[in-house]
Amino acid sequence: MARRAVIDVGTNSVKVLVADVDAGVVMPVWETSEQTRLGRGFYETHRLQAEPIALTAAAVARYAAAAREHGAISVRVVATSAARDADNRDELLGAIQEASGLVTEVISGEVEAELGFRGVMTDPGYAGRPVLIIDVGGGSTEFILGVGGRLVFRESFKLGSVRMHERFPPSDPPGPDALPKLRAWLDGFLTEAVLPGLGKAMQETSRPEIVVGVGGTTAILALMEAGTGTFDRALVESAEFGRDRLSVVLEALWSEPLAVRRTRPGLPPERADVILFGVAIYEAVLRVFGFGSLGVSTRGLRFAAMLGEGSDA
Repeated sequence: MARRAVIDVGTNSVKVLVADVDAGVVMPVWETSEQTRLGRGFYETHRLQAEPIALTAAAVARYAAAAREHGAISVRVVATSAARDADNRDELLGAIQEASGLVTEVISGEVEAELGFRGVMTDPGYAGRPVLIIDVGGGSTEFILGVGGRLVFRESFKLGSVRMHERFPPSDPPGPDALPKLRAWLDGFLTEAVLPGLGKAMQETSRPEIVVGVGGTTAILALMEAGTGTFDRALVESAEFGRDRLSVVLEALWSEPLAVRRTRPGLPPERADVILFGVAIYEAVLRVFGFGSLGVSTRGLRFAAMLGEGSDA
């Protein structure tokens, strides 16, 4: 048995998982996250800004030190959408190395999608079923289709909660026309960009028995539904949202001022702005593809990276 740590540098937040790994089984010991909003101001210039870089590097350094205090014998740092798309990614990688002494792996969207799949498949409840996994991040969304534990489709799209927030900045509170306009845009994007490849894969293999969301948005949705801000893996992974219920939650969020959203139990105040877009993406997927419900997994990229998979830096 080995105790390892994985730090995930995303567009919206930095996350860490410390876990014991034994014969391919990941047993979490400690995990947390901090929003550093690495992608703030990025999408107009394709350059990461100095302040988010500094905040991100400092968070990685703190988490690396904490992971070692928890007994981790190795610390792996993986960066995703904002880092791989940035013209100045070397500034981020240099800042992280200077702050923590660690080298960061910048992984492709395809590898990010595969890691998401492998992570969810550590849950035996999904291993033998046709499943569509959707990982909505800050800068990208991965669509992964697996059948019988075998990955048959994976693709990463430039669609994420921070990216959408910067593209469609809402008023406060969002006006009555804002959500219909976003839904129309998302429907068009999913139909034109995602449906051709994913639809063909489903026709050639099997339509998924279940759609599973992985990542911060779906975990927050589960905690909001339970009315608690205390993370509980079993509670989160038992959550399931019917399409109508997800629409109700989405419309309620889009009707509230930011100050009200920040008081919602289960919704971290610093994510009360971008949650609008993360939930909208999931709701659009269910609507466009005709799925009835959305399940939740907490076992994404970090679980698979813990097993030593997925390096293409």
